[in-house]
Parts: sequence; structure tokens; C-alpha cells
Amino acid sequence: MSGVFSVEACELLCSRLPQAKSFEEAMGVIEQARSMLLGEGMLTVNVDATTPQDPPGEIQLKRVWTSQPGAYPVGGAKRKTRTAWTRQLLEQCKVYVGEGDQALAEVFDDHARIASLDLHAVVNVPIVREGRCVATFNVLGRQPRWQEHEIAAIRLLALLAAPHVVTLGVTPPSRV
Repeated sequence: MSGVFSVEACELLCSRLPQAKSFEEAMGVIEQARSMLLGEGMLTVNVDATTPQDPPGEIQLKRVWTSQPGAYPVGGAKRKTRTAWTRQLLEQCKVYVGEGDQALAEVFDDHARIASLDLHAVVNVPIVREGRCVATFNVLGRQPRWQEHEIAAIRLLALLAAPHVVTLGVTPPSRV
């Protein structure tokens, strides 16, 4: 893989993404580009579904898109407590890079399922609106480590996905 987007991936994104008529169609194009650029792996998008009725210190994430619906279906939800991962990604709106099975086990309760899919590294990119993380763009890969250009590509794909995610009507959560 080269350190830049392939011409094929650029052509795909530039020609088909502006024509997408739905969130699902746009994400399908982005997943196709992700696969072209990074190979086998998985892409999911989770929105912050936390409500004022949820317990203090708990964050609710709801999956709104997945490239592997058999393993991780749309509508799946996760409850996350305040951890270094939630502070970095959801509160500080900073990219999280997890490399290797141990790193995934430290962050994700479902690390055994992730490993069973032969996925060993993750990049979580916050999708930010009005200064708050409203969703996460999550790419998992088979390799145990990411190269810098792969992380950059994932961040760009998340940027392309952001307007489509925001059209879902997600509102920034209020955190105290």
C-alpha cells in the first residue's frame, strides 16, 4: 500500500459519494473505499444515545451502521463508563488508536468477539458537532499495528462520513 489514497478509491469517493441518496448508501461507498485502501476489516458507526435519564457517568452508544451486520448488527448498543478511552474519544474528541489484542482487551468488553473475527487493531475517530462528540467512526483491521498513512486515511474517511452521520439528526449530548 502506498502512503496516499489510490486513484481508484479517490474516483469512487468523488464520483459516488456526492450521489448517495441515503445514509446507508453513503456509508456503503465509504466502506468500499475503506476496503480498497486498508483491506479486510470492519467499519462501524456509533452515535451517542445518552439521555438525561441514564445513570450519571454512563454513556450509551448505539450502532447505526456496520460493514458486518452478522457479527455487529445495526441497533446494537453499548454502555460505557467513564474511562481513559471515553475521556479521550468522547469527551476530548481525540482519535483513539488501539493496537494489538491486549490493547483491545483493555478497552472493549467484547474483545473476544473482535478477536474471533481476526481483528487486532482499531482506530476510533470522533465525529464532532458543536464542539461535542456525537458519534464515533470505528475501523478495525486484521493487522496488529497501523501505519501512519492508514490512520490518516481513516481520519479522512471519517471526515467524509461526518455530514452523513449528522443528517441522522444526532444532537450533541450534554455532559456535566
